[in-house]
Amino acid sequence: MNYKPIIIVAGEPNSIFFEIFFKSLRYKKFNSPIVLIASYNLIKLQMKKLNINKKINLINALNFENYRLNNKKINLIDINFNQKSAFDKISSKSNVYIQKSFDTALKILKKNISNKFINGPISKKFFLKKKYLGITEYLADKTKTKNFAMLIYNQHLSVCPLTTHLPIKKVSKKINKDLIKEKVKLISIFYKKYLKKKPVMAITGLNPHCESNSDLNEDEKIIKPTIKSLIKSNYKVSGPYAADTIFLKKNRKKYNVIVGMYHDQVLTPLKTIFEYDAINITLGLPFIRVSPDHGPNEKMLGKNRSNPLSLIKALTFLDTIK
Repeated sequence: MNYKPIIIVAGEPNSIFFEIFFKSLRYKKFNSPIVLIASYNLIKLQMKKLNINKKINLINALNFENYRLNNKKINLIDINFNQKSAFDKISSKSNVYIQKSFDTALKILKKNISNKFINGPISKKFFLKKKYLGITEYLADKTKTKNFAMLIYNQHLSVCPLTTHLPIKKVSKKINKDLIKEKVKLISIFYKKYLKKKPVMAITGLNPHCESNSDLNEDEKIIKPTIKSLIKSNYKVSGPYAADTIFLKKNRKKYNVIVGMYHDQVLTPLKTIFEYDAINITLGLPFIRVSPDHGPNEKMLGKNRSNPLSLIKALTFLDTIK
């Protein structure tokens, strides 16, 4: 079996990513060559701070496909970053560096040298500003992908929020039949292609207990008829279910995926159940994008106490894919 490389953008320089990256490499050997897109100066500083002794194999992104890669060294595509700014607080001065990192990765992925991509944590406040809700939307725009979904994946139970990083007051306006169908279809395609099974899905309601006294009850008018339509189209879906009980052990064990109406409705219980044992997969892109389920956590930078499990899970998942 020939393993395509896993392309990694390290992301925000003032984050714990390098720490958990080194811990992941120590924890497990991966068959897929790992190619890191980051600053040489920055990674050397972090290696010194964390007492890491590993050789670096510098790679030219322009003739990437001519390299014979393995994981005996750190395969690095160097993106210039001002060393004097390395350990400042998170700010907009990292934006050019992060942008170059993503641009380099997307060029490689467009060549089909690899279909496997991981990005480290990014500051939404400074890098994305108000243009994108999250990196999911950013990558969808850069790849001209119209239909996409966020899947927080665990082998026992995954969740998909219908809306992602959206203020609660705006959620109800976004709920519609087409959006629900779009997410269910993307989940089904992903499970069939990569996990070789037809997923069983539960869909939550929007309102507490799926009840509302307002003129428009989204659960009755939108969600319930959409579920009926999906069942007729041979999807294994049911609902709408009250979000406060669907995650009870006896309920959740019946499903592969729970589709929720908004971000925290499904991410909060999943993280409570599995903590770091989950990965964020973007469905619908021309490649498989996985993001470890944690943020920059700059307060822990250099302390060598961060948990690498989510990145290990991300690398392990992509390592199984041709």
